Amino acid sequence: MHELGITENIVAIATSHANGAKVRRITLTIGQLSAVMPEAIRFCFDVCAQGSPLEGAVLDILEPPGLARCRDCGQQMALDQPFGLCGCGSPRLEILQGQELMIQTLELETPCV
Repeated sequence: MHELGITENIVAIATSHANGAKVRRITLTIGQLSAVMPEAIRFCFDVCAQGSPLEGAVLDILEPPGLARCRDCGQQMALDQPFGLCGCGSPRLEILQGQELMIQTLELETPCV
């Protein structure tokens, strides 16, 4: 399960960007064509976040669907796998959306002074 390693990296990157502040919420974008299982990330998140500024943070995951454009006729189409055929018969597809894997936002706790 490569999602454990991915989740460890997400926690490490978010921890470094939090600069010691507690993280309340983290939002990830995991495209449906990325070969990363959002439910596996959710499963690993609490364990990976233990002892870090992300411990107890809410994890939100956005899952944009696959979208491609035909390089021959220009038609756009939805994809549920990272390959396919256009309605014109061409296999020359440019993937526009769905392969993302990124930290979208971090919501930090800021102490009142």
